[in-house]
Amino acid sequence: MKKILIIEDDLSIAELQKDYLEVAGFTVKISPDGRKGLRDLQQDDYDLVILDIMLPGMDGLEILRQIRAEKDIPVLLVSAKKEEIDKIKGLSLGADDYITKPFSPGELVARVKAHLAKYERLTQRFSNIPDSRQVLTIRGLKIDKASRRVFVNEAEVNLAQKEFELLHFLAQHPNRVFGREELFERIWGLDSLGDSATVTVHIARIREKIESDPSNPQYIETVWGAGYRFRV
Repeated sequence: MKKILIIEDDLSIAELQKDYLEVAGFTVKISPDGRKGLRDLQQDDYDLVILDIMLPGMDGLEILRQIRAEKDIPVLLVSAKKEEIDKIKGLSLGADDYITKPFSPGELVARVKAHLAKYERLTQRFSNIPDSRQVLTIRGLKIDKASRRVFVNEAEVNLAQKEFELLHFLAQHPNRVFGREELFERIWGLDSLGDSATVTVHIARIREKIESDPSNPQYIETVWGAGYRFRV
């Protein structure tokens, strides 16, 4: 059974989510504050996290940063904040989805199932790639698809899940130009919240981590008026 961690300080909401998810066949644990939620994540293995942003003890976005530094599992952000900038910020930090309160428990269950299925397809696809194609190496940049790790001149850099997927996708299609909308659809999916502006944020974060001079990138180039290209 898939294990889900709900980090939510409103226990009435958390218990309702838990009930619906358990009926759907999941094992669910509730953490009522940020620090306890982070400890639970570090002490046990979970397949997906439902994370509120406004939490006592530790902000949900800070928890998300630490999750992405250590784990590669789907994270669904939940918040009463409906402004576009809040959604973009959450997605840019590596969240897989952003759900605004109030929402139906049935919708939550559907999104949980969709993200778990997508994650399983992705990991299965990587595991089926022959060993000789597991690692891409381009001018000091090494992308290990099996372990989902990235190295620059042998030094490992930590990428959030969507950052890795975006970099890996572009590197798999060298010298081809992709528009922001197409990249958003391919990496986030047509049903994801947010818009193509989050692609720009992710590209900037990737450049900060892999480029020696992010203002003059050697890997991911901007093709003005068209989109982005991985140069080889």
